[in-house]
Formats: sequence, structure tokens, C-alpha cells
Amino acid sequence: AILGSGASMRLRVGQGVIELVQGDITREATDGIVNAANEALAPGGGVDGAITRAAGPVALAARRQLGRCATGDAKIGPGGDLPARYIIYAVGPVYHGGSHGESALLASAYRRSLEVAAEHGLDSVAFPAISTGIYGYPMAEAADVALAAIVEYLGQHAPPSRVRVVLFGPDAYATWSTALRRLHESRHD
Repeated sequence: AILGSGASMRLRVGQGVIELVQGDITREATDGIVNAANEALAPGGGVDGAITRAAGPVALAARRQLGRCATGDAKIGPGGDLPARYIIYAVGPVYHGGSHGESALLASAYRRSLEVAAEHGLDSVAFPAISTGIYGYPMAEAADVALAAIVEYLGQHAPPSRVRVVLFGPDAYATWSTALRRLHESRHD
């Protein structure tokens, strides 16, 4: 069953739980947070800029040692000054209308982030809405793809046992909440 009130919602999947919250990902005290990065892993704007500023110089120096990361893949580095111990850099696709493999690449970015988290013993991970900022992925479509990928992963693996999606603002939260309800209902038809 979906439990939720106000600006948080949760759904149990296998041995894990998905939580949707409205908030600031840089304040998440999960084992790791996911940063929506570019292929060069170069600091950017939006959520990446906020995470980079909050994580500080140690995390930035470590990030520079990671090299490049392909779209749909993920790499991990230290969390620096963040409450989270690690930052997972996930590269989502630029949206070009939806007919260029974007959904598979976006699902892969979420799945690879969870695999990297598991490989490093992380039990809790917080995600932003990858690719929905400057990369132009429509929020509702991104929510459907991301939540399906997370549910599929949690249904087959653990850890991580707690996956949070931290959404900036009420509109994004409402869109993802609707998508999570739809996904829950479709799994129980």
C-alpha cells in the first residue's frame, strides 16, 4: 500500500521502500545522493551546481579524478561536506522528443546508480529527477520511466533498501506522486 501525507509518500517494494519527498537533496542524510551529471562529469548548473557547492572542494577534487561517464552510466565519489557519505554521478539523456532511446538511457542511469550503490554497500540513496532540468525530459514521462526502473530493481535486489526521490517544488512532487500511484495500481491489477 502507498502511505503518504503532505509532501512525502512511500511504497514498499520487495525488501525495500521507495520514498518521494519534496525538499533539498543537498540536505539528505542518506548513505549516498545521486547527482544528475554530464558526460564530462564537469560541474554544471541546476541540481548539479547545488550539490557541487554544498559538497565542497574535497568532493570536487575527487570528482575530477573519475574521468568521463557515458550517458546511462554512473560513477561514485566521496560526499565531501554533504550529510551523505557518497555522491553517485549519474548521466541521464538529453531529451530529443522521446524517439532516440531516451527512456532506455534514463532507466539505465537510475539502474546503474542503484547497482553502484549496492557495490559500495550503500543501504539508502536519494535521487533528484534526472534529466528534467536543462536536459528537457518531460517531468511526467521521466517519473514513469524512473519509478518503473527503481521498482524493477528493488523487486530483484537489495541493497539499497531505501530509495528516496527528492523533488524540488510542489509541481514536481505532485507529478511523481501521481506516477507512483499509477505504477502501484498497475502492479496490483
